Amino acid sequence: MLDDIYNKRILELAGNIPRLGRLSDPDGTATGHSRLCGSTVTVDVKMDGDQVSDFAHEVKACALGQSASSIMAQHVIGATLPELIAVRDAMQAMLKENGPPPDGRWADCAVLEPVRDFKARHASTMLTFNATVEAVEMALAKQKESAAC
Repeated sequence: MLDDIYNKRILELAGNIPRLGRLSDPDGTATGHSRLCGSTVTVDVKMDGDQVSDFAHEVKACALGQSASSIMAQHVIGATLPELIAVRDAMQAMLKENGPPPDGRWADCAVLEPVRDFKARHASTMLTFNATVEAVEMALAKQKESAAC
């Protein structure tokens, strides 16, 4: 069964993660950490209004966390907070409640569907989704604060 979650596509995604590193002046930053496996993902975002205009991340995670981070980095530019929340929530439902994988430009997330059978792997798979939402929320809160001044 482990072959299902560590399939060729997962390993390809894990081995080819775009946008690695950190942004020099991010609008928002968040770190997700899994106590269970020790995986950590730190996300930096720049915003143009309500859309993500730049993204970088440091990924110190297992192949599943790396694969999820790879998918995020491929599709996050242009995303809005409501879209990112919807993707995060769909991923959570896919893993925990046998829900369908995200669709549209996030359809690549379906490759992570076999992870649902391995509860110990859920946290590392969700790190990038949670951290990205948190980083965008931080960036938008800063924008709102600046506008109020």
